[in-house]
Amino acid sequence: MVELLAPAGNMAKLKTAVHFGADAVYLGGKQFSLRAFSDNFAQEEIKEALGFLHRQGKKGYVTVNIFSKNDDFEQIREYLQFLQNVGADAVIVSDPGVIALCREVAPALPVHLSTQANTLNKYSARFWADAGVKRIVLARELSLEEIRQIREFLGEGTELEVFVHGAMCISYSGRCLLSNYLNGRDSNRGECVQVCRWRFDIREHGAEGDRLTMEEDARGTYILNSKDLNLIRHLKELIDAGANSFKIEGRMKSEYYVAAVVNSYRRALDGALSGKPFDERLYDELKKAAHRNFTTGYLFGANEDTVNLQSSAPTSEYDFAAVVLGYDERRGIKAMQRNRFFAGDELEVLSPDQNFNKVIKVEYMEDEEGNPATDAKLVQQILYIRSDIRLREYDMLRRKRAK
Repeated sequence: MVELLAPAGNMAKLKTAVHFGADAVYLGGKQFSLRAFSDNFAQEEIKEALGFLHRQGKKGYVTVNIFSKNDDFEQIREYLQFLQNVGADAVIVSDPGVIALCREVAPALPVHLSTQANTLNKYSARFWADAGVKRIVLARELSLEEIRQIREFLGEGTELEVFVHGAMCISYSGRCLLSNYLNGRDSNRGECVQVCRWRFDIREHGAEGDRLTMEEDARGTYILNSKDLNLIRHLKELIDAGANSFKIEGRMKSEYYVAAVVNSYRRALDGALSGKPFDERLYDELKKAAHRNFTTGYLFGANEDTVNLQSSAPTSEYDFAAVVLGYDERRGIKAMQRNRFFAGDELEVLSPDQNFNKVIKVEYMEDEEGNPATDAKLVQQILYIRSDIRLREYDMLRRKRAK
Protein backbone atom coordinates (compact mmCIF):
# COMPACT_ATOMS: atom_id res chain seq x y z
CA MET A 1 0.00 0.00 0.00
CA VAL A 2 1.18 3.53 -0.82
CA GLU A 3 0.27 6.20 1.73
CA LEU A 4 -0.62 9.88 1.33
CA LEU A 5 0.63 11.69 4.44
CA ALA A 6 -0.64 15.18 5.29
CA PRO A 7 0.35 17.86 7.82
CA ALA A 8 -1.92 18.62 10.79
CA GLY A 9 -1.04 21.80 12.64
CA ASN A 10 -4.24 21.66 14.69
CA MET A 11 -7.48 19.68 14.95
CA ALA A 12 -9.28 21.60 12.20
CA LYS A 13 -6.43 20.95 9.75
CA LEU A 14 -6.32 17.31 10.80
CA LYS A 15 -10.01 16.82 10.04
CA THR A 16 -9.63 18.74 6.80
CA ALA A 17 -6.79 16.44 5.72
CA VAL A 18 -8.89 13.36 6.44
CA HIS A 19 -11.91 14.80 4.61
CA PHE A 20 -9.85 15.41 1.48
CA GLY A 21 -8.33 11.94 1.41
CA ALA A 22 -5.16 11.69 3.50
CA ASP A 23 -4.33 8.16 4.65
CA ALA A 24 -2.35 9.47 7.62
CA VAL A 25 -1.34 12.74 9.24
CA TYR A 26 1.68 13.91 11.19
CA LEU A 27 1.27 16.24 14.15
CA GLY A 28 3.27 17.73 16.95
CA GLY A 29 2.73 18.15 20.65
CA LYS A 30 3.42 21.31 22.59
CA GLN A 31 7.01 20.15 23.15
CA PHE A 32 9.81 18.43 21.24
CA SER A 33 8.50 19.34 17.78
CA LEU A 34 10.27 21.26 15.01
CA ARG A 35 7.22 23.46 14.42
CA ALA A 36 6.98 25.21 17.78
CA PHE A 37 5.03 28.13 16.26
CA SER A 38 2.29 25.88 14.90
CA ASP A 39 -0.81 25.55 17.10
CA ASN A 40 0.13 21.95 17.93
CA PHE A 41 -1.66 19.58 20.29
CA ALA A 42 -1.83 19.32 24.06
CA GLN A 43 -1.70 15.76 25.37
CA GLU A 44 -5.46 15.42 25.71
CA GLU A 45 -5.81 16.77 22.19
CA ILE A 46 -3.33 14.17 20.90
CA LYS A 47 -5.44 11.47 22.50
CA GLU A 48 -8.59 12.93 20.96
CA ALA A 49 -6.92 13.29 17.55
CA LEU A 50 -5.68 9.70 17.51
CA GLY A 51 -9.10 8.45 18.51
CA PHE A 52 -10.71 10.38 15.66
CA LEU A 53 -8.14 9.12 13.15
CA HIS A 54 -8.48 5.50 14.19
CA ARG A 55 -12.27 5.65 13.96
CA GLN A 56 -11.82 6.85 10.38
CA GLY A 57 -9.35 4.07 9.61
CA LYS A 58 -6.46 6.57 9.39
CA LYS A 59 -3.08 6.83 11.14
CA GLY A 60 -1.40 9.51 13.20
CA TYR A 61 2.35 10.02 13.59
CA VAL A 62 3.68 12.35 16.29
CA THR A 63 6.87 14.38 15.89
CA VAL A 64 9.54 14.26 18.59
CA ASN A 65 12.20 15.50 16.22
CA ILE A 66 14.14 18.23 18.00
CA PHE A 67 17.88 17.81 18.49
CA SER A 68 17.73 16.93 22.17
CA LYS A 69 19.92 18.07 25.05
CA ASN A 70 20.62 16.23 28.29
CA ASP A 71 17.94 18.10 30.22
CA ASP A 72 15.24 17.08 27.72
CA PHE A 73 15.39 13.36 28.29
CA GLU A 74 13.40 12.88 31.47
CA GLN A 75 10.40 14.65 29.94
CA ILE A 76 10.89 12.83 26.63
CA ARG A 77 10.85 9.52 28.51
CA GLU A 78 7.42 10.30 29.98
CA TYR A 79 6.17 11.67 26.65
CA LEU A 80 7.14 8.54 24.70
CA GLN A 81 5.37 6.35 27.24
CA PHE A 82 2.30 8.56 26.94
CA LEU A 83 2.33 8.28 23.12
CA GLN A 84 2.58 4.50 23.33
CA ASN A 85 -0.31 4.36 25.79
CA VAL A 86 -2.65 6.51 23.66
CA GLY A 87 -1.94 4.50 20.52
CA ALA A 88 0.21 6.75 18.35
CA ASP A 89 0.94 4.87 15.13
CA ALA A 90 4.55 6.05 15.15
CA VAL A 91 6.86 8.67 16.56
CA ILE A 92 9.02 10.73 14.18
CA VAL A 93 12.52 11.11 15.65
CA SER A 94 15.83 12.63 14.50
CA ASP A 95 18.05 12.02 17.55
CA PRO A 96 19.75 8.60 18.01
CA GLY A 97 19.49 8.99 21.77
CA VAL A 98 15.74 9.44 21.56
CA ILE A 99 15.48 6.39 19.31
CA ALA A 100 17.38 4.31 21.86
CA LEU A 101 15.21 5.66 24.68
CA CYS A 102 12.04 4.89 22.75
CA ARG A 103 13.15 1.28 22.21
CA GLU A 104 13.72 1.01 25.95
CA VAL A 105 10.67 2.72 27.46
CA ALA A 106 8.06 2.41 24.68
CA PRO A 107 8.99 -0.74 22.76
CA ALA A 108 5.54 -1.02 21.11
CA LEU A 109 5.80 2.48 19.61
CA PRO A 110 7.10 2.34 16.01
CA VAL A 111 9.92 4.76 15.14
CA HIS A 112 10.06 6.79 11.94
CA LEU A 113 13.39 8.49 11.27
CA SER A 114 12.96 12.20 10.58
CA THR A 115 14.35 13.85 7.46
CA GLN A 116 16.46 15.86 9.92
CA ALA A 117 18.73 12.83 10.15
CA ASN A 118 19.75 13.52 6.54
CA THR A 119 19.62 9.97 5.21
CA LEU A 120 21.34 10.25 1.83
CA ASN A 121 22.71 6.78 1.16
CA LYS A 122 21.85 3.11 1.37
CA TYR A 123 24.46 2.37 4.05
CA SER A 124 22.99 4.94 6.45
CA ALA A 125 19.55 3.55 5.67
CA ARG A 126 20.74 0.04 6.57
CA PHE A 127 22.25 1.35 9.81
CA TRP A 128 18.93 2.86 10.86
CA ALA A 129 16.97 -0.22 9.81
CA ASP A 130 19.27 -2.38 11.93
CA ALA A 131 18.66 0.05 14.83
CA GLY A 132 14.97 -0.82 14.72
CA VAL A 133 13.64 2.11 12.68
CA LYS A 134 10.43 1.08 10.87
CA ARG A 135 10.40 3.93 8.34
CA ILE A 136 13.03 6.32 7.03
CA VAL A 137 11.96 9.79 5.90
CA LEU A 138 14.53 10.32 3.17
CA ALA A 139 16.39 13.58 2.65
CA ARG A 140 14.90 15.82 -0.02
CA GLU A 141 18.26 15.94 -1.79
CA LEU A 142 17.98 12.39 -3.21
CA SER A 143 17.37 11.56 -6.84
CA LEU A 144 14.89 9.01 -8.12
CA GLU A 145 17.73 6.63 -8.94
CA GLU A 146 19.23 7.00 -5.46
CA ILE A 147 15.85 6.22 -3.89
CA ARG A 148 15.64 3.10 -6.06
CA GLN A 149 19.11 2.02 -4.98
CA ILE A 150 18.22 2.45 -1.31
CA ARG A 151 15.08 0.36 -1.75
CA GLU A 152 16.99 -2.44 -3.52
CA PHE A 153 19.69 -2.43 -0.83
CA LEU A 154 17.22 -2.49 2.07
CA GLY A 155 14.70 -4.89 0.66
CA GLU A 156 11.02 -4.51 1.56
CA GLY A 157 11.30 -4.67 5.36
CA THR A 158 11.83 -0.95 5.97
CA GLU A 159 9.42 1.70 4.71
CA LEU A 160 10.64 4.73 2.75
CA GLU A 161 8.90 8.10 3.00
CA VAL A 162 9.56 10.95 0.57
CA PHE A 163 8.53 14.59 0.57
CA VAL A 164 6.52 15.39 -2.54
CA HIS A 165 5.22 18.90 -1.95
CA GLY A 166 5.81 22.11 -0.03
CA ALA A 167 8.42 24.52 1.22
CA MET A 168 12.09 23.55 1.21
CA CYS A 169 15.03 24.78 3.26
CA ILE A 170 18.12 26.18 1.61
CA SER A 171 20.11 23.89 3.94
CA TYR A 172 20.36 20.11 3.93
CA SER A 173 16.87 18.91 4.88
CA GLY A 174 16.39 21.61 7.44
CA ARG A 175 19.66 21.51 9.41
CA CYS A 176 20.11 25.26 9.35
CA LEU A 177 21.56 27.83 11.76
CA LEU A 178 20.53 31.07 10.05
CA SER A 179 17.59 31.57 12.41
CA ASN A 180 19.86 30.95 15.42
CA TYR A 181 22.51 33.35 14.18
CA LEU A 182 20.35 36.28 13.10
CA ASN A 183 17.34 35.99 15.40
CA GLY A 184 18.36 33.86 18.37
CA ARG A 185 15.67 31.30 17.54
CA ASP A 186 16.89 27.70 17.31
CA SER A 187 15.60 26.15 14.10
CA ASN A 188 16.66 22.70 15.23
CA ARG A 189 14.49 22.97 18.32
CA GLY A 190 11.33 24.12 16.58
CA GLU A 191 11.72 27.90 16.51
CA CYS A 192 12.76 28.66 12.91
CA VAL A 193 11.60 32.12 11.77
CA GLN A 194 12.54 31.44 8.12
CA VAL A 195 15.35 33.96 7.92
CA CYS A 196 16.06 32.53 4.46
CA ARG A 197 12.83 34.17 3.23
CA TRP A 198 14.01 37.65 4.23
CA ARG A 199 15.21 40.10 1.62
CA PHE A 200 18.99 40.49 1.50
CA ASP A 201 21.37 42.88 -0.20
CA ILE A 202 24.70 41.10 -0.59
CA ARG A 203 27.69 43.42 -0.68
CA GLU A 204 31.35 42.72 -1.28
CA HIS A 205 34.02 44.76 0.50
CA GLY A 206 36.93 45.70 -1.74
CA ALA A 207 40.53 46.09 -0.62
CA GLU A 208 40.03 49.86 -0.24
CA GLY A 209 36.85 49.45 1.72
CA ASP A 210 34.61 50.11 -1.30
CA ARG A 211 31.39 48.15 -1.40
CA LEU A 212 29.66 46.69 -4.44
CA THR A 213 25.94 46.12 -4.09
CA MET A 214 24.84 42.88 -5.79
CA GLU A 215 21.09 43.00 -6.38
CA GLU A 216 18.76 40.86 -8.45
CA ASP A 217 16.46 43.84 -9.00
CA ALA A 218 15.18 46.90 -7.19
CA ARG A 219 13.42 44.75 -4.61
CA GLY A 220 16.58 42.93 -3.52
CA THR A 221 17.87 39.43 -4.11
CA TYR A 222 16.58 36.17 -2.73
CA ILE A 223 19.45 33.73 -3.16
CA LEU A 224 18.58 31.92 0.08
CA ASN A 225 14.92 31.46 -0.80
CA SER A 226 14.00 28.02 -2.13
CA LYS A 227 11.23 27.30 -4.56
CA ASP A 228 8.43 24.99 -3.43
CA LEU A 229 8.77 21.27 -4.13
CA ASN A 230 6.12 19.85 -6.45
CA LEU A 231 6.34 16.21 -7.54
CA ILE A 232 2.68 15.60 -8.39
CA ARG A 233 3.56 14.62 -11.97
CA HIS A 234 6.01 11.95 -10.77
CA LEU A 235 4.14 9.81 -8.25
CA LYS A 236 4.15 6.71 -10.47
CA GLU A 237 7.94 6.97 -10.86
CA LEU A 238 8.32 7.24 -7.09
CA ILE A 239 6.08 4.22 -6.55
CA ASP A 240 8.19 2.23 -9.01
CA ALA A 241 11.35 3.36 -7.19
CA GLY A 242 10.03 1.87 -3.94
CA ALA A 243 8.55 4.79 -1.98
CA ASN A 244 5.86 3.80 0.54
CA SER A 245 4.64 7.18 1.78
CA PHE A 246 4.23 10.55 0.06
CA LYS A 247 4.58 13.44 2.48
CA ILE A 248 3.16 16.95 2.11
CA GLU A 249 4.95 19.72 4.03
CA GLY A 250 2.91 22.37 5.82
CA ARG A 251 1.94 22.12 9.50
CA MET A 252 1.97 25.92 9.65
CA LYS A 253 -0.04 26.37 6.44
CA SER A 254 -3.77 27.16 6.37
CA GLU A 255 -6.71 24.77 6.32
CA TYR A 256 -7.32 25.83 2.75
CA TYR A 257 -3.76 24.95 1.75
CA VAL A 258 -4.11 21.51 3.33
CA ALA A 259 -7.42 20.96 1.54
CA ALA A 260 -6.25 22.04 -1.90
CA VAL A 261 -2.95 20.17 -1.84
CA VAL A 262 -4.26 16.94 -0.29
CA ASN A 263 -7.18 16.92 -2.72
CA SER A 264 -4.86 17.24 -5.72
CA TYR A 265 -2.42 14.59 -4.54
CA ARG A 266 -5.21 12.18 -3.58
CA ARG A 267 -6.62 12.35 -7.08
CA ALA A 268 -3.17 12.10 -8.68
CA LEU A 269 -2.14 9.15 -6.51
CA ASP A 270 -5.37 7.26 -7.18
CA GLY A 271 -4.83 7.86 -10.88
CA ALA A 272 -1.24 6.63 -10.73
CA LEU A 273 -2.24 3.48 -8.82
CA SER A 274 -4.95 2.68 -11.37
CA GLY A 275 -2.66 3.23 -14.34
CA LYS A 276 -4.32 6.38 -15.65
CA PRO A 277 -2.27 9.12 -17.33
CA PHE A 278 -1.61 12.19 -15.20
CA ASP A 279 -4.31 14.86 -15.35
CA GLU A 280 -2.52 18.19 -15.92
CA ARG A 281 -5.43 20.04 -14.34
CA LEU A 282 -4.21 18.77 -10.97
CA TYR A 283 -0.89 20.57 -11.42
CA ASP A 284 -2.80 23.77 -12.20
CA GLU A 285 -4.98 23.14 -9.15
CA LEU A 286 -1.92 23.50 -6.90
CA LYS A 287 -1.49 27.07 -8.11
CA LYS A 288 -4.81 27.91 -6.47
CA ALA A 289 -3.21 27.57 -3.01
CA ALA A 290 -0.38 29.71 -1.61
CA HIS A 291 2.88 28.73 -3.28
CA ARG A 292 6.22 29.93 -4.54
CA ASN A 293 7.48 28.92 -7.96
CA PHE A 294 7.60 25.14 -8.25
CA THR A 295 10.60 22.86 -8.65
CA THR A 296 11.15 19.11 -8.83
CA GLY A 297 14.09 19.56 -6.47
CA TYR A 298 16.75 16.90 -6.96
CA LEU A 299 14.49 14.08 -8.12
CA PHE A 300 16.26 13.93 -11.46
CA GLY A 301 19.75 14.70 -10.18
CA ALA A 302 21.65 17.98 -9.92
CA ASN A 303 19.36 20.97 -10.33
CA GLU A 304 20.43 24.60 -10.34
CA ASP A 305 16.83 25.79 -10.66
CA THR A 306 15.75 25.50 -7.02
CA VAL A 307 16.11 29.10 -5.78
CA ASN A 308 13.24 31.56 -5.98
CA LEU A 309 15.07 34.69 -7.17
CA GLN A 310 12.05 36.85 -7.91
CA SER A 311 10.34 37.08 -4.51
CA SER A 312 10.16 35.44 -1.11
CA ALA A 313 6.39 35.91 -0.83
CA PRO A 314 4.00 33.10 -1.78
CA THR A 315 1.25 33.77 -4.32
CA SER A 316 -2.14 32.22 -5.01
CA GLU A 317 -4.67 32.46 -7.81
CA TYR A 318 -7.63 32.14 -5.41
CA ASP A 319 -8.73 33.38 -2.00
CA PHE A 320 -10.29 31.09 0.60
CA ALA A 321 -13.83 32.50 0.88
CA ALA A 322 -15.59 30.14 3.29
CA VAL A 323 -15.52 26.70 4.89
CA VAL A 324 -18.71 24.65 4.63
CA LEU A 325 -20.39 23.61 7.88
CA GLY A 326 -23.25 21.64 6.34
CA TYR A 327 -26.31 21.84 4.11
CA ASP A 328 -29.82 22.94 5.05
CA GLU A 329 -32.63 21.74 2.81
CA ARG A 330 -34.48 25.05 3.11
CA ARG A 331 -31.67 27.61 3.40
CA GLY A 332 -28.89 26.03 1.36
CA ILE A 333 -25.17 25.84 2.11
CA LYS A 334 -24.20 26.70 5.67
CA ALA A 335 -20.75 28.27 5.65
CA MET A 336 -18.33 30.20 7.83
CA GLN A 337 -16.74 33.25 6.21
CA ARG A 338 -12.95 33.26 5.94
CA ASN A 339 -12.31 36.08 3.45
CA ARG A 340 -14.61 38.80 2.18
CA PHE A 341 -16.98 38.11 -0.70
CA PHE A 342 -20.20 39.63 -2.02
CA ALA A 343 -23.61 38.73 -3.37
CA GLY A 344 -23.17 38.33 -7.10
CA ASP A 345 -19.72 36.72 -6.77
CA GLU A 346 -18.93 33.36 -8.29
CA LEU A 347 -17.41 30.90 -5.82
CA GLU A 348 -15.64 27.72 -6.85
CA VAL A 349 -16.15 24.52 -4.85
CA LEU A 350 -13.20 22.64 -3.36
CA SER A 351 -14.42 19.15 -2.52
CA PRO A 352 -13.16 15.55 -2.60
CA ASP A 353 -16.33 14.41 -4.38
CA GLN A 354 -18.10 15.12 -7.66
CA ASN A 355 -18.73 18.75 -6.68
CA PHE A 356 -15.03 19.56 -7.13
CA ASN A 357 -14.59 22.78 -9.15
CA LYS A 358 -18.30 23.41 -9.60
CA VAL A 359 -19.13 27.12 -9.57
CA ILE A 360 -21.81 28.67 -7.38
CA LYS A 361 -23.09 32.16 -8.11
CA VAL A 362 -24.06 33.84 -4.85
CA GLU A 363 -27.49 35.08 -5.86
CA TYR A 364 -28.85 35.19 -2.32
CA MET A 365 -27.36 34.71 1.14
CA GLU A 366 -28.54 35.40 4.65
CA ASP A 367 -27.17 35.44 8.18
CA GLU A 368 -28.12 33.03 10.97
CA GLU A 369 -31.13 35.17 11.93
CA GLY A 370 -32.45 35.08 8.37
CA ASN A 371 -31.50 38.64 7.45
CA PRO A 372 -30.45 39.09 3.80
CA ALA A 373 -26.71 39.69 3.41
CA THR A 374 -24.92 41.24 0.46
CA ASP A 375 -21.42 41.64 1.92
CA ALA A 376 -19.66 38.80 3.76
CA LYS A 377 -17.22 41.04 5.60
CA LEU A 378 -17.59 39.91 9.21
CA VAL A 379 -14.81 37.57 10.29
CA GLN A 380 -16.05 33.97 10.66
CA GLN A 381 -19.67 35.03 10.20
CA ILE A 382 -22.11 32.14 9.72
CA LEU A 383 -23.99 32.52 6.45
CA TYR A 384 -26.45 30.51 4.38
CA ILE A 385 -25.89 30.57 0.62
CA ARG A 386 -28.83 29.50 -1.51
CA SER A 387 -27.77 26.70 -3.85
CA ASP A 388 -28.96 23.33 -5.11
CA ILE A 389 -25.41 21.98 -4.85
CA ARG A 390 -25.34 19.91 -1.69
CA LEU A 391 -21.98 20.41 -0.04
CA ARG A 392 -20.60 18.61 3.00
CA GLU A 393 -18.87 19.73 6.17
CA TYR A 394 -15.20 20.62 5.49
CA ASP A 395 -15.82 21.36 1.80
CA MET A 396 -14.62 24.84 0.92
CA LEU A 397 -15.53 27.80 -1.28
CA ARG A 398 -12.96 30.01 -2.96
CA ARG A 399 -12.99 33.11 -5.12
CA LYS A 400 -10.68 33.80 -8.03
CA ARG A 401 -8.51 36.85 -7.55
CA ALA A 402 -8.93 39.71 -9.96
CA LYS A 403 -5.88 40.11 -12.22
